[in-house]
Amino acid sequence: MAVPPKDYLKSLPFYFLPHHLISWISYHLGRITWEPIKRRFIRSYLSLHALDMSEALLTDPYAYESLNALFTRALKPQCRPFADGENTLLCPVDGAVSQAGVIEDGRIFQAKGRDYSLLELVGGNKALAEPFTGGRFATLYLSPVDYHRVHMPLAGRLSDMLYVPGRLFSVAPATVRGIPRLFARNERLVCRFDTAAGPMALVMVGAINVSAIDTVWGGAAIPPSATRVHHTRYQSGITIELDKGAEMGRFNLGSTVIVLMGTKTRWDAAVTPEAKVRLGQALGYYD
Repeated sequence: MAVPPKDYLKSLPFYFLPHHLISWISYHLGRITWEPIKRRFIRSYLSLHALDMSEALLTDPYAYESLNALFTRALKPQCRPFADGENTLLCPVDGAVSQAGVIEDGRIFQAKGRDYSLLELVGGNKALAEPFTGGRFATLYLSPVDYHRVHMPLAGRLSDMLYVPGRLFSVAPATVRGIPRLFARNERLVCRFDTAAGPMALVMVGAINVSAIDTVWGGAAIPPSATRVHHTRYQSGITIELDKGAEMGRFNLGSTVIVLMGTKTRWDAAVTPEAKVRLGQALGYYD
């Protein structure tokens, strides 16, 4: 299916940009703590993006030690109440639903005329892909103004973490519509958990200017310019268990989280394409 001309034109420059170089520069600029430069960066960012600082634990944007610290700001706990119900999956982020549905024939719907392989998304690892065949996916987009921390939809025990290198295409809606297999081509971190609903995976997809992703158990999981697949299994020895609603990681700017669940799960009726979502609301339910 032909790409709409507008989306094609917006997507085309991203094929030629030096993604990792730009993101490496952003990584270091965003961590400058020298007050005059830091204030200038924050002022410029606020002129472009209307942040709701009333929800932040630290409400003065200039009180953060760096621009990146502002990106990854904590929220006041009362701002995001968690949905009730033992069998309820919580939305892990603030953002918008890109797509959500059933994983059919091992394919995940990306946009009209676009899909990609579940197996490719998880770096070709058949053992990681198999539990989600015929299950559900929800692709959640975080804009630059959103809260950038990712939380647990359910309590879970970490079983696998897989880093997959790749490009850093923008994940804005126009490029998602315009670039084939975007989420399976971009750099990403796959975190698989064992939960009461069965296997659950949170796939944190990198994007241009988002060349670093942190986890609460290991710090920087995607350092700048990482170049090889790295698979860590947590089957014995180190046990990492996180409560429902607990923070599990964060983006250093905005990007996308893909939630993968097995066949016991169904999404809430409000989880539809382009719907705004907030951390803690009901994302779905399991039997």
